[in-house]
Amino acid sequence: MIQCLLIEDELSAQEVLQGYIDKTPFIDCLGVYESGLDIPAELLYKTDILFLDIQLPELNGLSFLRTLQNPPKVIVTTAFPNYAVEAFEEAVLDYLVKPFSYERFFKAITRFRDQHLTPKAPDNQLFLYADKTIYKVNVDDILYIKAEVDYVKIVTKEQQILILDSLRNWAEKLRNFNFVQIHRSYVINLNRFTKVYGNMVYFGDISLPIGKTYKEKFLNRIDPTHQ
Repeated sequence: MIQCLLIEDELSAQEVLQGYIDKTPFIDCLGVYESGLDIPAELLYKTDILFLDIQLPELNGLSFLRTLQNPPKVIVTTAFPNYAVEAFEEAVLDYLVKPFSYERFFKAITRFRDQHLTPKAPDNQLFLYADKTIYKVNVDDILYIKAEVDYVKIVTKEQQILILDSLRNWAEKLRNFNFVQIHRSYVINLNRFTKVYGNMVYFGDISLPIGKTYKEKFLNRIDPTHQ
């Protein structure tokens, strides 16, 4: 479970963020504060992510961040886009400009989970946000992932889920599982295909092309003795 803190002085913004957190199953809020000066030091040590507004009473959010020796990861939430360069100089994880959607929030928080939380063993459970719905998907159930311009389509035997992301990110996300890229538009689950014939790989009646630049690596993955 990801533990977070909110530093936000506007009640409406607090309510939006708390609503987003409440509907996300893998994040929990440790507290809401109007100023960083009010947060107990021991609470900061337990925090994975700090949602930080910039325009705050008493002390600017970025000024407060500079006072911390070992700060948690920070996602800035502000109505002012002109602080972005200054914020990223402080190594913030993301910069959300109000008003931001739940989809944008979810993308930021899953990026943190994927990049900064390293489980002892691969976690087979994924949460995907699409069409105002969070889908729970087991990695083993995924047949393949297809690039769709600025989106990727996650295909299982039962459903297809279109999410805003890149195929490159998914190839990296699944690097600890038995997936391989076979084409610029496809990453497949090696545990689920049924046959390879010519330059095509099959999932039952579904056939996908194997790109020339990916074919050798793919064949070596399924048959290490391949010459």
